[in-house]
Amino acid sequence: MKNIAKCMLGLVGVCLPLAAQNDFRALGWSQSTAYHSYLMREVHRQYLDRQMELSEACASKEGVREYIDECVARYKRIVGDFPERGALNARVVGKVKGSGYTIEKILFESLPGRYVTAHLYLPDNGAEKHPASLELCGHGLWGKGPSSRSARLMAVNGIAVLVVDPIGQGERLQLIDAEGKPLTRGATTEHTLLNAGLNLIGTSLAAQEFWDNSRALDYLMTRSDIDGDKIGVYGSSGGGTQTAYFLGLDKRVKVAAICSFFSTRERTIEMQGPSDGCQHIPYEGRERLEVPDFALMMAPRPLLILSGRYDFVDLWGAEQGFQELKKCYAALGYPEKVDMLEVETGHGLGHEKQMKLVRWFKQWLQGISDAEVVEAPDDRFTLQETNCTDKGQVNVALPGAVSLMEENLRAYQDGQAGRDDFVKQGHEAIKGKILELLGLKSLPQSPIRIEETGHESLRGYEQYTYQLVREGEMPVPCVVLVPETVRPDSPVEIHLHEAGKQAFLGEYTNYSASLTDGTILIAADFRGLGETADPAFYTDAKYWNREYRIAMTSMHAGRPLMGQRVTDFLTLLDFCSQAEALKGHPVRVVADGVYAPVTLHAAFLDNRIGEASLSRSVKSWKSYLENPMQRDMYSNVLYGVLRYYDLPDLLRLCKGRVRYAD
Repeated sequence: MKNIAKCMLGLVGVCLPLAAQNDFRALGWSQSTAYHSYLMREVHRQYLDRQMELSEACASKEGVREYIDECVARYKRIVGDFPERGALNARVVGKVKGSGYTIEKILFESLPGRYVTAHLYLPDNGAEKHPASLELCGHGLWGKGPSSRSARLMAVNGIAVLVVDPIGQGERLQLIDAEGKPLTRGATTEHTLLNAGLNLIGTSLAAQEFWDNSRALDYLMTRSDIDGDKIGVYGSSGGGTQTAYFLGLDKRVKVAAICSFFSTRERTIEMQGPSDGCQHIPYEGRERLEVPDFALMMAPRPLLILSGRYDFVDLWGAEQGFQELKKCYAALGYPEKVDMLEVETGHGLGHEKQMKLVRWFKQWLQGISDAEVVEAPDDRFTLQETNCTDKGQVNVALPGAVSLMEENLRAYQDGQAGRDDFVKQGHEAIKGKILELLGLKSLPQSPIRIEETGHESLRGYEQYTYQLVREGEMPVPCVVLVPETVRPDSPVEIHLHEAGKQAFLGEYTNYSASLTDGTILIAADFRGLGETADPAFYTDAKYWNREYRIAMTSMHAGRPLMGQRVTDFLTLLDFCSQAEALKGHPVRVVADGVYAPVTLHAAFLDNRIGEASLSRSVKSWKSYLENPMQRDMYSNVLYGVLRYYDLPDLLRLCKGRVRYAD
């Protein structure tokens, strides 16, 4: 019989004070938000680099122009590809008469079968051509709704407004029953659920909203009663997000206003966590793109920021971002073309902000400074009066309408040939792309440090706790159970359970039989699970993901959550290769939940995993495209991965070493 206890302890370089064993904790410290703090260090580093670049750029007009051009180029690198602009097939399907304006009900196709519903508020002032603006909707379930006060205000002041229903709002809900009734709590949930599938195919809901809005502007340009040289865009809240993302990709806009969204991303993520799925494009942090950068892409065209002092959108971040805009506009020689209004209100485009908005647009679209603003009429309409479809939802009312899920599945099918070609490449080429998608530059090379944090002699086995430290990474806590008798061919069985190692080890019957057979058991928690799980109250339940804060922050920084956990797995395998009582023993893995795709990737990258059994997990990313109404999707998302492979492809590449137990 091996003297296992002596063998294990003799190889540990560092011995820390014993941890309490009743909860199977292995870390030498306890801090519930440690992982988020770890991620924010990377975010802060990325934006510190940005601050230095921007500071240098502001020294000259040429520097600012170069900085803006570089921001646009980085934006285009991450936003994904857009299709060719086809026929809009636009038509006016009805009209509603207001006081001093007319609402035209518009229907067009931004893509074949993707119907967009919108209201065009046309002034009744008899002008041959009207200056016009897009109004991009906030996150209200009804989207454009029966009437927009800001659009009415614009129209009676001589500016036409096209109010566009975004995907997942108004008459464009996607997650609906057969009668068109919503299946989720509102736009923020639907947008977030839809965004996961879009990310997998290499785009985002933000990018799709941009496309529809840009096609809406295409429609305005076809109108003989619209002056195509005098076009603006504005929006509040989720509409403010859409406005910010619009400015760098469509140069036809001559004036813009962002309300109740503008702040710094760095401060927002740290204070409140990531916002709704439609308010993020993956890798923004990696590309050092801040919210003020998206706004700056407008420069030197006129830009207005509208903020509430008691908005949940952080005012301090808004003020800091506005100072950056002022410096850049001044360096370009147009300090008068950027302005900010702060009001004693909270969230949204209230009356005072609306009045400033209209004055700003009249100044830059009509050439009228300090104009008197005509108040908006108090017209009231019903949804039935103003809907563009008879059933109130395009996907149940219009023959040939294509849902976003159907679009995604078509994209998946169109990409099948590319996935087939990808898996036929050599191992090194496949490995290189997988590492890139995981956000890893290479397999980890730095040595690990093994720190023992506890040891107990129990009936029939020895129990050790360790934290495995690799420079620059989160430590991996693990518990090792070594039976009295270990044979040379005894396996090391690694257990990775989504509920945490404590839940697995809490019941002796879960592993007693394995110990009797001489199996060495290891139970570990990778980052964000078990000992380092992010507290649930930091993630809003509306996102349907327990790990939303850490998953979205990781993607923002260019380090997908799955990739970080693959690194943890490789750290654990290094431990198995280095500890005297473990090395030389075959390694098998039992994994469930979010650990299963992690294990699948680790098994392809590292053949030290002899066999693995997976359960209770997603088996194909295609299922996220077919059914977005699933929990915890973001834990498993890799941006653009379905251009190259799906999980069944990776399973086949593991050549029988990995199987599903259910």
